[in-house]
Amino acid sequence: MSSDVTTEAGDLIVAREGAAGVIRLNRPKALNALTLEMTREIATALDAFEKDPKVVLIILEGAGERGLCAGGDIRGLYESAKVKGDLGKIFWREEYIVNARIAKFPKPYVAYMDGFVMGGGVGLAGHASHRIVTEKTRMAMPEVGLGFFPDVGGTWLLSRAPGELGTYFGLTGLTANGADALAAHMADVLIDTVNWPALREALTKLSAGADAASVMTTLKKFAAPEQTGPVTEQRTLIDRAFAHDSVEEIVAALERDGSELALATLKAMSDKSPRGLKVTLKLLRLARASKSLEECLSREYLAALEVFDSADFVEGVRAAIIDKDRNPKWQPPDLKGVTPEIVARYLAPRDVALTF
Repeated sequence: MSSDVTTEAGDLIVAREGAAGVIRLNRPKALNALTLEMTREIATALDAFEKDPKVVLIILEGAGERGLCAGGDIRGLYESAKVKGDLGKIFWREEYIVNARIAKFPKPYVAYMDGFVMGGGVGLAGHASHRIVTEKTRMAMPEVGLGFFPDVGGTWLLSRAPGELGTYFGLTGLTANGADALAAHMADVLIDTVNWPALREALTKLSAGADAASVMTTLKKFAAPEQTGPVTEQRTLIDRAFAHDSVEEIVAALERDGSELALATLKAMSDKSPRGLKVTLKLLRLARASKSLEECLSREYLAALEVFDSADFVEGVRAAIIDKDRNPKWQPPDLKGVTPEIVARYLAPRDVALTF
């Protein structure tokens, strides 16, 4: 990987451009959805860039105009789950290990989160040391709509958002714009997209002695004026309604409020997997008391394996992505049917472990 020369253009492009080791997700027609092979190539690229003394920092970006990454390759996981395959076990293990690696990477890791950043994309960018959002950012963890939960360390990130912003985004699956992502501590700097080419060039020209602080100084030179996102403006209601430790209590609080926002939030939650909602809230509350990202990823891995075995995951993907009828038949069909025993299965020990 010599300066300014890219690898052969596949689903992932790896290059060194001046001081920067560049990782570009290259599936624009699939909104740069992440595959197992791409995850492995990212791990290899990080190995090379860590050892290369000419690489001062990493730049993560997505090809095309629509976004960084729409998430994992859900279709592949769906096909495997239908036949009781093992893709989920393999993919999530390797993906979560890469997520943890990114968080501890010894060189500055700059993630450009323009456009859509969802699911697995949050895993690649949300743990970066330097996270850039734009006026076009649409960041979300909509997994509850697939009978899943916010994984890839999402429970760690969301549980550390101020107030109940993380609980709100986790249970509704709704989108955060750049300003809201910044307010939720899911990003560090907001820039206008018109300034990205100049900022990117400045990053590639940093000197060999550049550290995390100097990278942040460079980013802030291009920062947009401070602004408040539409979700953050509603913090009072969100913090009050989502402070409860059961989904039923959250729903009741929203119903009591009856405001336009409360009703819109109830609508957003109404078509989500009941077990997905309860498992998500449980994992978020456990993450709030956790001491490390790795602890959360290990817990998420156990829960993900249970998801992979559940009918809700296959049904959720079918309704949202395969048939697109938006009419999932959840099992159980309502919150009342999701017993503590069902939720406990997602936390039960298994003869598997992640090694970070």
